[in-house]
Amino acid sequence: MEIEQKTGLILTGGGARAAYQAGVLDAVGSILADAGRKAAHNPFDIVCGTSAGALNATALACRADDFAEGVGKLLEVWLNVTADQVYRADPLGVLRSGARWLSLLSFGWMLRKWHAAPPSSLLDNTPLVGLLHRMLDLPRLDAALASGRLHALAVTASSYTLGHHITFYQSAAEIAPWQRSQRVAMADQIGVEHLLASSAIPFVFPAVPLYLAGRLEYCGDGSMRQLAPISPAIHLGASRVLVVGAGRMSEAPRATAPSTRYPSLAQIAGHALSSIFLDSLAVDVERLNRINQTLSMVPREHHQNTPLRQVRLLVIAPSERLDDIAARHTKSLPGPVRTLLSGIGATEARGSALSSYLLFERSYTRELVELGRRDTFARRDDVLAFFAS
Repeated sequence: MEIEQKTGLILTGGGARAAYQAGVLDAVGSILADAGRKAAHNPFDIVCGTSAGALNATALACRADDFAEGVGKLLEVWLNVTADQVYRADPLGVLRSGARWLSLLSFGWMLRKWHAAPPSSLLDNTPLVGLLHRMLDLPRLDAALASGRLHALAVTASSYTLGHHITFYQSAAEIAPWQRSQRVAMADQIGVEHLLASSAIPFVFPAVPLYLAGRLEYCGDGSMRQLAPISPAIHLGASRVLVVGAGRMSEAPRATAPSTRYPSLAQIAGHALSSIFLDSLAVDVERLNRINQTLSMVPREHHQNTPLRQVRLLVIAPSERLDDIAARHTKSLPGPVRTLLSGIGATEARGSALSSYLLFERSYTRELVELGRRDTFARRDDVLAFFAS
C-alpha cells in the first residue's frame, strides 16, 4: 500500500526578517496557480514555525482552508507593519524598558530599588498581543485540523527555567510526542502565549511564563538551542519539506577591508543573534542532505532496517545580505528607539545586523517581501519539481 505523502513547511526565526517569508509564499502561490492549482488549495499539510516564523506559520495555518487568503493576511501585515505594532516605541515606553534596563546594567550596584522588580528586557512587546489577535483566527485553525485540510501545526520555544527546547504541536490525529537530547515535544492547544514565547528574542523581549505539565516555566525565543529546525516537520510525518530561511545560507567574504575598530555592543549582539537564528538551519540542511545521499546508496529493500528515511528538501533563502538592506532603513525607526539603539551602535553599518531583527517598519519589510518574491520566481522550476506528484 502506498504511503500518503505529506508536505511540510518550515518558517524560521529572525524578527522583522520574517517579512521575507511572506514574499516567498506569495510567489509559491502564484507559481502553483499558473501551473493549474486552485489558489485556495493549501499545498502544505504540516506547518512549523519558530520565533517570528511561528507567527507567520500560525496565521497561515488558521486559513488552511484558503491558502490565498492566508498569504494575503501575511502580506497585509508585513507590507504595513510599524514598530509600534510590535513593541512600545514611544518615549515613555522606551524609558520604562530600554533605558532602565541599560541603566541597571551600568549602575545596578547603586539601584537597589530595582532588585525586587528589575526591568526584564530592552523593549516592551505588549503591542504584539493586539497584532496577533488581528493576524490569527484560532477557532478556524481547530476547524482546519478537524476537517483534514491541515494535518498539524507546530511552534517552538526555549525554556530558560530548565534549559531545554520545546516543540508544541497541535493535530487532530494521534501523534506520539518525541524526545531527543535537549529537546522535547508536547501536544498542546496552541495560543497567543505560545507565540509570544516563541518570538521573545533574548534580551530584547521579555520571557513568557507557560505552564508545562503542571509546572511554570519561563520561555523565550524558539531559535535558541534549536539543534534540528527541520525535525518537527519530519516527526509530524512530512516526506518533503520546504524551508524558508531568514538569512543567506552561506556568506561570501566581504569585499571591503576588515575593520580594526573594536566591535560595538550592537555588532556583538547582532553576531550572537545571527548565530542563534541562522547557523543551526544551515547545519541541519547539511545533515539532512548527507542522510538523503547515504540512503540513496542503500538498496531500497534495506530501508526498512533503518529508522532513517529520505526527505525531499527545498530551501529558499535570501540572495542578499539582510544586514545591508537594514543599514539603508535604520532612519525609519521611531526616534526614541533609534536613540536607544544608537547608544550601542545599532544604527551604524557595522551594527546593522541587530537592527535587521528589530526594523518592523514598512520601508524595510516591503523590500524584504519583494526580495522573497524575486528569489522564489528565480527558482520556479525547483518549486514546480518540488510540488510535482
